[in-house]
Amino acid sequence: MPTTKTLREGSTRKRAAILSAARELFLANGFDRTSVDAVAARAEVSKRTVYDYFGDKRTLLQAVVDAVGQSLITTIRRTLDETLTDLTEAADLEDALVTFSMRIATDMLGSADYATLQRLVRAESGHLPHRDENPLADTPDEAIAERFAAFAAAGLLDVPDPRLAADQFLALTFGVALDRLGSANAAEDTRVQPLVVEGVRTFLRAYRTR
Repeated sequence: MPTTKTLREGSTRKRAAILSAARELFLANGFDRTSVDAVAARAEVSKRTVYDYFGDKRTLLQAVVDAVGQSLITTIRRTLDETLTDLTEAADLEDALVTFSMRIATDMLGSADYATLQRLVRAESGHLPHRDENPLADTPDEAIAERFAAFAAAGLLDVPDPRLAADQFLALTFGVALDRLGSANAAEDTRVQPLVVEGVRTFLRAYRTR
């Protein structure tokens, strides 16, 4: 069972060192073969510090998964800001949406963080205290929905339900790639880009202002 003791926030540097050490060891050795002593030694902190900050090994694993998920969410939001901001012409939407999608398909889906999240959730889900919770959850969908709502307010898209539009956009782009290829990682498979481009065009045919 996860700990119920009051945990210390502690030093940001020590917390980051513990999370980094735990991530490396969980990936290399698995949850069962990774000891708190080994995490403490690699992080150059005491075993007591690990327990004070995280309580137990299962809670530490959850913290690693949550930290990786937050890093990926940060990547998504940064990519949205860099590719889908300050658009004023409907004619620019296709290029912008393709650029956003391809950045996600390389910078995020091809990242070490994404590979780590997939491996830990797949291999160690039985040890996660909150294994039914997806670290990415609905955050990416909601962030995209917010951007589509802004496009609708600017008259660039006709989007009665921005969240539904976001779900459909993801299904038409990454969802098709996952269903067809088993992956939406464009860094590993050049077949992803044509599917993404056609998905964006299909989305715009449905939601472009008339």
